[in-house]
Amino acid sequence: MTELSGLIRQWALELGFSDTGITAAELPDDEPRLIEWLEKKRHGDMDYMERHGTMRSRPAELVPGTLRVISVRMDYLPEETKAPEALLEMSEQAYISRYALGRDYHKLMRNRLQKLANRIEEHIGEFGYRGFVDSAPVLEKALARNAGLGWIGKHSNLINKSKGSWFFLGELLTDLPLPVDTPAGNHCGTCTACIDVCPTNAIVAPYEVDARRCISYLTIEMRDSIPEEFRRAMGNRIYGCDDCQLFCPWNKFAQPTQEADFMPRHGLDDISLAELFLWPESVWLERMSGSAIRRIGYAAWSRNIAVALGNADSSETVLSALRQRMNDPSELVREHVAWALAEHESRAG
Repeated sequence: MTELSGLIRQWALELGFSDTGITAAELPDDEPRLIEWLEKKRHGDMDYMERHGTMRSRPAELVPGTLRVISVRMDYLPEETKAPEALLEMSEQAYISRYALGRDYHKLMRNRLQKLANRIEEHIGEFGYRGFVDSAPVLEKALARNAGLGWIGKHSNLINKSKGSWFFLGELLTDLPLPVDTPAGNHCGTCTACIDVCPTNAIVAPYEVDARRCISYLTIEMRDSIPEEFRRAMGNRIYGCDDCQLFCPWNKFAQPTQEADFMPRHGLDDISLAELFLWPESVWLERMSGSAIRRIGYAAWSRNIAVALGNADSSETVLSALRQRMNDPSELVREHVAWALAEHESRAG
């Protein structure tokens, strides 16, 4: 098993994964925190998290026979035309979370995990496993921490001491009794950069995030009207939010990804809000093909951009784009367009 463990790490690197660790399946220390978080309703409308209950912290209930979890990470930070910090200051430009600028990571990583499982099977014969990439009730960050891939920061993301936090996680749950790695230690210290910079104060305490206040939740998970108390704080963020990572000191060590599929598509790393807002649904569907963004739907996408246009500096380009969709077929979009136009009127008056 020790020899196999070394081979698994080697094969994973060959398949494009940045790092690999192995841990036991039990998460007794994390389960109480999960239960408390759910009891406080901090998952918002993500009802599936409550439905899955403790299965999320007990991998062996999800996949019977699981003894070990092979945890992998893959870097995704792309090379960009503008620094993301600068982009946040450009009110008429769109800010999209860095992970969503390229192709959807789910399928790519699942395919790589399957190839890793195939390599193991070729070497030892048939064994029990299932692969997951953000697609099942798994506490992936806690498992990755226990597998030595990093620690969970105060913003609840995993941080690697030498690579920062711009990476995806995936898991192979397996019945192989592989030797386990040493969990990573916490190196956040007294730093509160992520807490201080959060636009909506979603990090309500160190290591505690209230999803209902988080811009990523508001722009991706929610399908209803965005609460007005958070709209101005959204700025030009139209899909997700990276502030807690952008300003984390550990990300000075992050390196751009070598994965071509994670490179920005359709100029999404430097594109105006007005241009995006005027994409008809047919164009949006075509250009979002193969993107994680497509799953939120055209109405929610348009809703998000309408809010950002309401926060943008007033210009004829911005106002014209909003007016062109005042009578949008979607009531959701119309409501947010009306709010955005009212914002410009109040600033002008």
